[in-house]
This record gives sequence, structure tokens and C-alpha cells, in this order.
Amino acid sequence: MSENIVGIDLGTTNSEVAIVRDGRVEVIPVAGEIRILPSVVGLASDGALLVGESARNQYVLHPERSVRSIKRRMGENSPVTMAGKDYSPQEISAMILRRLRDIAEAHLGGPVNKAVITVPAYFSDAQRQATREAGEIAGLEVVRIINEPTAAALAYESSHAGSRKALVYDLGGGTFDVSVVNLEADVVEVLASHGNNHLGGDDFDQKIVAFALEHLKHEHGIDASQSPLAMARLLRAAETAKIALSDQPYVTLAEEYLLEQNGVPVHLSVEISRLDYEAMIEPYIAETLEAVHTALSGAHLTVSEIDEILLVGGATRTPLVQRRLEEDLGVQPRAEVDPDLCVAMGAAIQAGVIAGAQTPTVLVDVTPYTFGTSAIGDLDGAPYPYCFVPLIRKNTPIPVSKSEAFYTVFDGQTRVDINVYQGEDRDALNDIEIGRFTIDGLRDAPAGNAVITTFSLDVNGILQVTSREKDTGLAHSITIDNAITRFADEKLIAARARIDVLFGERADEKAAAGTDEDGGGADGRRLRVEAAALIEKAERALATAGAEDAEDLVDGIEALKEGLANPEADLKPALDALADLLYYLDT
Repeated sequence: MSENIVGIDLGTTNSEVAIVRDGRVEVIPVAGEIRILPSVVGLASDGALLVGESARNQYVLHPERSVRSIKRRMGENSPVTMAGKDYSPQEISAMILRRLRDIAEAHLGGPVNKAVITVPAYFSDAQRQATREAGEIAGLEVVRIINEPTAAALAYESSHAGSRKALVYDLGGGTFDVSVVNLEADVVEVLASHGNNHLGGDDFDQKIVAFALEHLKHEHGIDASQSPLAMARLLRAAETAKIALSDQPYVTLAEEYLLEQNGVPVHLSVEISRLDYEAMIEPYIAETLEAVHTALSGAHLTVSEIDEILLVGGATRTPLVQRRLEEDLGVQPRAEVDPDLCVAMGAAIQAGVIAGAQTPTVLVDVTPYTFGTSAIGDLDGAPYPYCFVPLIRKNTPIPVSKSEAFYTVFDGQTRVDINVYQGEDRDALNDIEIGRFTIDGLRDAPAGNAVITTFSLDVNGILQVTSREKDTGLAHSITIDNAITRFADEKLIAARARIDVLFGERADEKAAAGTDEDGGGADGRRLRVEAAALIEKAERALATAGAEDAEDLVDGIEALKEGLANPEADLKPALDALADLLYYLDT
């Protein structure tokens, strides 16, 4: 029986412990099914030590008796104060490590005396030594300290064959680093690294806190920054909002009885949108991208030579991070291994190698397809009513739930047609339609009325799609069984053409539809936009249609074009006939 050597990710915000058993990597639960321990330490009023969630909860009420984000202080000689007493950063970190050790021993039913501990690739010698000292204080022999990107690559590539160049983008709670690694057989070689030991999700939290402080000053004329208790509560609320904004387009920051002013309680309630939040953190993301190019330069590689991007750290769940990386490098980042857990898993793999354990495999459940809806937008520089909007991207771990906000585009719009697609093409008509439904009875409001659409995919492949009018709560939904497997053996062929525009029509699309006339109001304008798009799709289908089908297509196209040329014509019969023909050809 091999010795118990655990892998530990000692993180700024959260920490985890993992081990290899029976050829599998196991992240050890810290409580129930929870596998993440908040990296917070505190002393209760009776002097009892608090580590993890209990310390995190206390921080909101008694920040003076609690310490968080100690990783940012590692390597410093200055002490930190907790409940009036001074501690070295190593001692605070040792409390977290000792708690993880106790959790591992209780789970494994035996002693744990050795560990592999991870650090950011950009950590200095002093910071690495401080981490080793923290392990020793916790009663652990630190058999190896490895870089977090190396550990992450091990987790992603534990069963990898061949040679690849990967960019490991690690954005955690308090530190950021990017590493270019070469993956070959069982070797992970770090070619270059760059980063910032004082940049991470904590900084994102502070932007939201500043937003809340400004709101309180504007609405109530009060400066909450002078109250440590209020600031601790705002920080907790900001972190919760940040996490929610990864999956939802709007969240509400709400804290009742946050302060008192002239004996009257002051409550916080302010909405923040994902767009506003992304604008706040954009400079930080830009800084990380500069570091990416610095690392590439250090590795003497160009963007085109990178085979894949591996995401590490909870802050990489921010949609802006993934979007900017894909735009900048032209590669869709991989995130099928939990970004919060992959470093601990990689550390466990390294620990397993040292302990002589069987080479592990990392198994995750992911969706092999992208699911989304359609909306008006720009396609190849031109207005187009069927732009595909992905909500759940392929290779996303499941279960998963993602939401996005869409907006009505003309005054008084009372109906929204929701179409659900599976595919990768930017033109939704070239993807597979797997469902549709309609929300009718929206409030009579100006253009810009928000409708929140949520896609939820479970481990059984059941997709639940719900759309809800933001201000009224009016909602409708559809359940699609076997969303993952129903098209597993089919190519992503063109979908059924007869669909409705998701959110009406913009003024500049009248020209795209080939008419300057009103066309019979909003419904008439929508039909003309649909007709123009359907003609374009039918003309593309001519290239692969047989002789008889091509003749029918030409007849249908001509009939619809004649209708478009006549402002008084009823387009519906010709439009339905051509749509039915295309649907027949697609199936």
C-alpha cells in the first residue's frame, strides 16, 4: 500500500486537498459534498480557532478577528493582526494547511504527513520558501512545490498523448499568472511565465464595492467606507454578485440595515448588470492579455503556434475573460476541468507519482455541443436577423445553467419568439433547431424591454430553456429531452428555415429586406426580413440540390421575390411554401 501523499492548492480565496486512489483523482470534501475550503482564518470571541466557512462568516461581523487573502502577504516580513495578536503570514497559511490535513486524515482514515503544494509560477524564492515553512508549521513534509500552471496542465492532460503547446491562463482570487507550457508524453515543461501577484478576483470585488459605495453616497449622502463592519458586508455581497454575474445578466446588491443615519436604518439595494461589471474590470483583463503576449514572447512563440488555452482559477468563469481570450488568440479556451479544482487535482497527480500510485485519469462530464438561441445582429458586417447567440458552449462541465439578456427592438413589442439551436455556426439557420416557444403579452413598453433567457443542462442531457420578462416576471419555458444525444450521430446540417425573428426588427433592416415601405406594420416588416433571409438560404441550397429540387427552389425563390417587389402582396403563402421546401430538403 502506497503512502498517503496529498496534493494541496493553497489559494488566495479558496483552498483544496486531493489524493490519487485506485487510479483516480479525488478532491476530498471539506463538508458534505463541498470540496472547497475558504482561505479565511479567524478567532472566535472565546478564542477558538475558526478556519474556512465559519471564519468567512465571522469576517462579515468581526473583520478585526479574521484574516483573508493571506496568500498576497506570503514572503513578507511584516506581521498581520488578528484579534489583537500578531501572526506571520506563514502561521496564518499553516492554519489553513493544518485544517486541510485534518480533513484528509478523517476522510482517508490514516495519517497524512506529506504533501505537494502548489504556488503561482510567478512566486519569488521568498514566497516559495514561506509556503514551505507554512507546510512545516502545519506538520507536513513538503515533498515538492510545483507551479500552479504545471499542476493544471497535469489535470487537463493526465491521459494526453502527443506534443502540444498550451497557454495556461490562471486568474485566481488574488494572483494572476500565465504560462506557456510544452506537453509531451508525461512531461509538462514550462517554457515561459508572466503575471501579477496582486491581481485577481479580489480586485474585481473591490470594483463592485466601489460601485455600491458610490450608490450609497449618491442616494443617502453617506460614506460607508468609514465602517469596517459595513465594508465587510459589502465585500461579501460583492463577491456573491461577481459569481452570479458569470451566469446571469443582472444581479441585485442588497444588504438590509447596512448602516444607521440619524437613527434611521440605511438599506442597500442596487442592480448591477453584467455589462456594467465588465466595463469596471476591463482594464484588469487588458492587463492580463498584455501578460499573455509577454509570456508568448518569452517562449519565442507566436499566437498561431498555441494549440490550446487552459483556464485555471474561479475568476476565469467571468464571460469577458473567455471572450477576450478567444478574440485575442483565436482559440476557444478549455474549461472542462473545474477551474477551482484543477490545480489541486494536478498536485495530487504529482503526489501520486512520487508515492508510486497508479497513473490517474481525470474524468469529467461535459456537453459535446454548443446550445444557444438566435437574435438580430451583424453577420459579416451586415444586419442579419438570425445571428446565433451561444449560451452553453461545448466542453462546458455539466450540470450548468447560463442566462443572457435580450431586448425588444421596437416600441410596444408584446411578443418574443424563442428558438433553441444546437451548433457552432454564426448563422443560426445553419445550426440545428431543437425547440421553440413564444412569450406573448409583454408589457407595452419602449424598445429595450429586457427579457432574460436561461439555458439549464443537466447530467442526463435534459435541456430546460426559460425566458422571463425582467420587469414583470412573465415567463415561458420548454424542456428538451436528450439534448446531448439526439443528434450525436448527425452532422450539424442546416436547420429548419421557417423560424421567427427573436426580437422583431431594427429600422436599418428594412433596407436589408429590400423595401423602404412600412409593409403593413411591424408584422409586415418582420415577414419581409424573414423573406430576405429565406431567399438567401435557398440560394445557398441551390449549390447542392438535385435537378428537380433545384427547379422547385428556383420557383419558390422567384415567387417570394415577386411578393417582395409588391408592397401590397401577402408574403405568407410564398414564404411558408419555400420554408417547407427547405425543411424537406434538410431532413
